[in-house]
Amino acid sequence: MFTNWKDIDRMFGTMDLLQGKLDRLFSGYGRPYEDNPVWGTVDYFPKTNLYDTGENLDIVAEIPAFSKEDISVKIQGNYLEINGTAKSDVPEGYTPLRTERGINNFSRSFTLPAEVDSEKAEALMKNGILFLRLPKTVAAKPRQITIG
Repeated sequence: MFTNWKDIDRMFGTMDLLQGKLDRLFSGYGRPYEDNPVWGTVDYFPKTNLYDTGENLDIVAEIPAFSKEDISVKIQGNYLEINGTAKSDVPEGYTPLRTERGINNFSRSFTLPAEVDSEKAEALMKNGILFLRLPKTVAAKPRQITIG
């Protein structure tokens, strides 16, 4: 029996990403509700569209109020994770009395319908919209077979 080491490596990589999510989830354990970075905030998930162009998977995500420096994109096999780290917009020396428009950190993950080549992936951030072009791997592209 042959083992596909790429599948095993991808499985362990996915487990590492899951461990990171669990670490963030329990990082505030024991803190008061309001101070807990996980439970004391409203979840924010960017609205996202996923398109299959045949050669690529294209993703368009609305991420207003974040700059490209605040966003990270991780790709491993067919797993995609988009993270945003919010920065405080409260001027130094000010005490917030009411904050309704504050932004939160976010983490959004997807299992893509095909494996992508992370080395050839492209990302562009423009006017609060993140555009990702993820070329499919050769094995993931459909191939027409002629019957002889």
